[in-house]
Amino acid sequence: MEQLSTFFGAVDFWQVISSFIFLIAIIDPFGNIPITIAMEEKGVKINAFHVCLASLIILMAFLFLGEWILKLFGVQIEYFAIAGGFVIFLMALEMILDITIFQNSNLEGEGSIVPLAFPMYAGPGAFTALLAITAEYSVASLCVSLILCILVLYLVLIGTRWLTKYLGQTSLYIIRKFFGIIVLAIACKLMFGNLAIIL
Repeated sequence: MEQLSTFFGAVDFWQVISSFIFLIAIIDPFGNIPITIAMEEKGVKINAFHVCLASLIILMAFLFLGEWILKLFGVQIEYFAIAGGFVIFLMALEMILDITIFQNSNLEGEGSIVPLAFPMYAGPGAFTALLAITAEYSVASLCVSLILCILVLYLVLIGTRWLTKYLGQTSLYIIRKFFGIIVLAIACKLMFGNLAIIL
């Protein structure tokens, strides 16, 4: 009980808000709405709860084990943050310029866990983002941010058609661009901030 109190005592409100905006932009539930609709039209039954639960488990596991994996390979978190910042920089360019830099593998699987939970929502981009920002934010704050992100994802998944109907493609396009600029700024902060630490 005391350990739990200490853990959540490390939660910083501004870190939660900042990392939430960043992670929700990387997970991009709004930008993936057309893909979700296309899957439903093909007859794939999407269980929003299962998708979100699987995504949360995968991301939480990577949050706690990711740094251990880096230590196993002898890589400092600052170096990974720079490399991760560069990858996130490219992802931001995709969002802003409507170009495709990363090619997603067409993984097949049962139901909607693959490819929705993995690799779409809890995929390489989210892994890279999580590990990169552990150099900037506390693990407790990131846990809260992840839970908030998954709650938003759940609401988007259960209200996909409503959002498309009432927000419209143009509004969703603008939201994606806005998040793209935020991601680009954070990518620059990760790269140059950690480079300064190393130098």
